[in-house]
Amino acid sequence: MSSQNTPLPSRVTLFEVGPRDGLQNEQSELKVDDKIELINRLSATGLKRIEAGSFVSPKWVPQMANSADVFAGIKRAPTITYSALTPNMQGLDAAMAAGVSEIAIFGAASESFSQKNINCSIEQSIERFTPVVEHALANNIAVRGYVSCVVGCPYEGNIEAQAVASMAKHLAELGCYEISLGDTIGVGTPEQIKSMIEAVSNEVSTQQLAIHCHDTYGQALANIYAALQCGITIIDSSVAGLGGCPYAAGASGNVASEDVVYMLNGLGIECGVDLEALVETGNFISRIIGRPNQSKVGQALSK
Repeated sequence: MSSQNTPLPSRVTLFEVGPRDGLQNEQSELKVDDKIELINRLSATGLKRIEAGSFVSPKWVPQMANSADVFAGIKRAPTITYSALTPNMQGLDAAMAAGVSEIAIFGAASESFSQKNINCSIEQSIERFTPVVEHALANNIAVRGYVSCVVGCPYEGNIEAQAVASMAKHLAELGCYEISLGDTIGVGTPEQIKSMIEAVSNEVSTQQLAIHCHDTYGQALANIYAALQCGITIIDSSVAGLGGCPYAAGASGNVASEDVVYMLNGLGIECGVDLEALVETGNFISRIIGRPNQSKVGQALSK
């Protein structure tokens, strides 16, 4: 695949990760009602895909302990997919009980990160995920896969693109309909992102791939633009730039949804999201958590 000659897509889909990936590392516990209002506000912006929570051990991720209550309380729009992260069968059972229609599993391209993050090797993670995916698909629940550390790892440094391609292929073969490629610590640059996507696309169709960028080094928008040049049409982002990587000092977290929408608008690429409503939502959750909106566009449009 040659990314140089691929025209930019005319339309992309935003996958909003703020309510899960964005809030999971917050120190102060958020009220269920605040999470519900955040998701309801996001639903009103035109977003079609929202990661609303995760069913993980409250011991490890206490901020997500009330995900069942959140799913029970949100106003579900029939045109929106509300998904949840489920690392194991116990999480899947809880997600099914909450009426979740899509789940996600979370793997890594780095052996060290896999051991530190989910306490097992990459090979063992695939073995763990297999019954989860099989059971989900048997119950008509779609499965998304995450691959973390697609460019760099806080423990191993640079990650070979072929390692990312191998993990993505494993997830696709398991039954994941979509695979999100995450620059977890935000160290990637555009040419690295292109090379990584080209390697992965030799194993998995580009139409099945999403890009998930962190803005630690201020490269997220440039990296997303590079991904668009490679034909990627699904972008993970987080309202108000919520979230930080606990494994990287100074990491500023996920790329802000508002910044992505502003860039897409400028490129003439449709995403169906109301920027003004998104900015208002970002300001709302920033007030709740008591810190400034991390979105540059959110700041500019709120002055």
